[in-house]
Amino acid sequence: MSHTVEWKVRLRLFEDDEGATKAHVVLDTGTTELTGHGTAHRHPADTNVPEIGDELAAGRAMRELAQQLLDIAERDIEGVGASRPSTRPSVAWRL
Repeated sequence: MSHTVEWKVRLRLFEDDEGATKAHVVLDTGTTELTGHGTAHRHPADTNVPEIGDELAAGRAMRELAQQLLDIAERDIEGVGASRPSTRPSVAWRL
């Protein structure tokens, strides 16, 4: 039997009073709502390219959301009696 669902994601980007780009992402599964937040600060010596701030803030918000989903999945795996995955993939580069 196949399983098909649709989850909705809303991403809001804005700049605060100090000039930081902020992102707020909401995942609505129909039964649960999860949120992630991300921020990007431009160094004063850098060229002002708003798209880069948007990308960084959105990426950080989605990474936070992704970690929440992975944590929930691990708890659910343990809840059905399976063992927690022993390792997580490593990341070679940090932003």
